Formats: sequence, structure tokens, C-alpha cells
Amino acid sequence: MDKKKLFDDFSRIEEDLTLSLAKVQEMKAVISDLTEQNVRLELENKHLRDHLVELEESRQEKKTEPGLSKSKLNLEKLYEEGFHVCNFFYGSHRDSQEECAFCQNVIYGEQGKTP
Repeated sequence: MDKKKLFDDFSRIEEDLTLSLAKVQEMKAVISDLTEQNVRLELENKHLRDHLVELEESRQEKKTEPGLSKSKLNLEKLYEEGFHVCNFFYGSHRDSQEECAFCQNVIYGEQGKTP
């Protein structure tokens, strides 16, 4: 085998290996970026799932234990302080803290419960 041809073959193989190495390094960088992105997305997905569970639990609590609206809480507070909140006697004092079915209907009527 001719020495020149042998040298040329080695040079060509070296160039091919250099190009292959560059391609491998490029693919390695891409895979590294994709892996980092995958980890970020998995974490974000986990946080979103946890948040979804919290929202669902909150929604279930609201369904099982309906609370009074802010305005009805204000009416309840006035009622407990001894004032009528019904249409018939609104603003007048309740004698001896007696119960008023009309007031209770205004406050609790939609929920069907009394204190």
C-alpha cells in the first residue's frame, strides 16, 4: 500500500470522525435542553394538578357547606343584635329577643336551615 494513499485515508477518516463528533455534541446539547424542558414541564404539570385538586376540594366544600352571603351575614348580625330584618318590622327592636319567622326566612330561607 502506498504511503501517500494511507496518509490520505487516515486524513479522510479523521475528518469524518471530527464531523461525527461535532454532530454527537450537537445532539447531546439538544437532548440536554429537551431533558431540562421536560423536567420543567413535569414540575409545572404537578403544580397544576395539585392546584386543580385544591380547587376541586374547595368547590366540594362550598357545595356541602353553603355559607351565607356577605349581605345575609350582615342581616344575621343585625338580627342577633335584636333588630328585625324582615319586610314587616324592618329596623324595629325585637321584644325580649323573641324569634321572628319572617326574619329567619329572609336570612336562612333559601338554605332551609335555622340557627
